[in-house]
Amino acid sequence: MRNEWVRRNKWIFVVAPLAGLAFVGVCGEVVMHLWNWLAPGLFGWHAINVWQALGLLLLSRILFGSWGGGGNGRSRRRERWERMSPEERERFRMEMRTRCGGFGAREGNEPA
Repeated sequence: MRNEWVRRNKWIFVVAPLAGLAFVGVCGEVVMHLWNWLAPGLFGWHAINVWQALGLLLLSRILFGSWGGGGNGRSRRRERWERMSPEERERFRMEMRTRCGGFGAREGNEPA
C-alpha cells in the first residue's frame, strides 16, 4: 500500500524541496527589501543583500524562537499554573521576584 502511494506521488519528492527553497528565497527577498527600505533612512545603516537578510532571519530564529507554532508553550504554562496550589503559586512568585528583580512575576492571577 505504501509503495503504491510513493509510486503515484513521486512528484512530491521533487516539488517539496524546490518549494521549500523558493519559500526561503522569497522570505530572504522580503526581509532584504524591508530592511533596505527602512533601516538606511531611519538609522543610517547600510543596505544588505539577500544572503545577509537570510542570515538575519536565521539569527532572529535562534534568538527569539519560533515563527508561529500555535502558542503551545503558553497553554502548557497556563495549565501548569492552574494545577498549582495557592501555596505553590506564591512560592513561584517569590522565586521569580528573587531571580528577576520583580520583573518575572506580575501582581495578578497568573505569570506572564
